[in-house]
Amino acid sequence: MLRPKLPTMPQPTGTVTPPVVVEPTTITPGTPPPPPVVAPAPSRPVVQFTPGTVLALVGGGTAVVLVVGAVLVSMLLAVAVTGASVAVCALVVRSLASAQHRR
Repeated sequence: MLRPKLPTMPQPTGTVTPPVVVEPTTITPGTPPPPPVVAPAPSRPVVQFTPGTVLALVGGGTAVVLVVGAVLVSMLLAVAVTGASVAVCALVVRSLASAQHRR
């Protein structure tokens, strides 16, 4: 009941062709091909900046600096607000504890 039942392998359908015997062939050495002629690559690629691309690069860099600055300032503000709220909570708990201790 708990033994797994293994499926039976399906039998091939259709005609079965016998394997084809491949006879080896001999390789005769020939003359080696001449090495390809490669043109020398330029030593440094030339990059030309147009006024439009310079303006786009400056604008993109400014945008990245502004976005990163805004994210960092907002994270700093979140840490400051969290610290202030924890300090206020600590003062309230201390006040409640001391008031209860006096009674």
